[in-house]
Amino acid sequence: MNYRHAYHAGNFADVLKHMVLVALIDALEQKASPFCYIDTHAGRGRYDLRGAEARKTAEADAGFGVLRTASGLPPLLWKWLETVRACNEGDEAMRHYPGSPWIAAHLMREGDSAQLCELQDGEASALRQLFHADRRVHVHQRDGYEAMKALVPPPEKRGLVLIDPPYEAQEAEFRTIEKSLKAAMEKWPGGIYAVWYPIKLRSHVQPFHRWLSKSGAKRVLVAELLLRPDDSPLRLNGTGVAIVNAPWKLDEVLRDSLRLLPKLLGTPGESEYRLTWLVEDGPDERPAHAPQPFHSVRRR
Repeated sequence: MNYRHAYHAGNFADVLKHMVLVALIDALEQKASPFCYIDTHAGRGRYDLRGAEARKTAEADAGFGVLRTASGLPPLLWKWLETVRACNEGDEAMRHYPGSPWIAAHLMREGDSAQLCELQDGEASALRQLFHADRRVHVHQRDGYEAMKALVPPPEKRGLVLIDPPYEAQEAEFRTIEKSLKAAMEKWPGGIYAVWYPIKLRSHVQPFHRWLSKSGAKRVLVAELLLRPDDSPLRLNGTGVAIVNAPWKLDEVLRDSLRLLPKLLGTPGESEYRLTWLVEDGPDERPAHAPQPFHSVRRR
């Protein structure tokens, strides 16, 4: 694979993904018993926003860079921002942006554990170095899809699997995710599974949503952020996270922060969001004036 997340760290897709991750870990910590965090495509764990890759795209400037100076953030976004600050150890310049493994490890308790899978040599080496002193964290240099089936259910019997592939196979990646999720859910039906995905064309996402609806899961919540119309395969127009076995009231936890993101990060007249249950009778976020699938948000 040629994908390197260093080019995209801290962009609007990371903001949504990591906001959801913070909410899921917080939900798991509502119980005293330990949990396991499994990351199928972990990356290097931390990214230098002043590095050549990040500066080449400058994607973080329009994501994390906007929110770091925003005021009046809802509690969930504030907790995410405080986690990013912790990754920088008091450096007001905020040079580093944490990947999902760093965020999870920072928020985990002493008795919790993390299983991180990364196939690329350089990324896996950096991941091991980052967590070499943390006994709670275990790094596996192997294919994340294969590892997921082997790692579930974890000894803790509680936990979260984050599936966050680079989508180099584009639309075909969804079919791989479906196959892997099916196998994992058969072994561990009670686990929480969070699947991040890009949105270019809506038609590429719809079959995955239909599969989730028929997967047998009792609860599937989808949170999406769209910055532009989902009608071009040539650019990243939006992003989403599908949560299988979503914790109780997760939609309520996410709602205020998700509503704010289009206003802060989006293009006037084009930025939209969606928070809806694919499985379960839950509240849909839809405008009252028209049967459209997304909220349209405009700056004032």
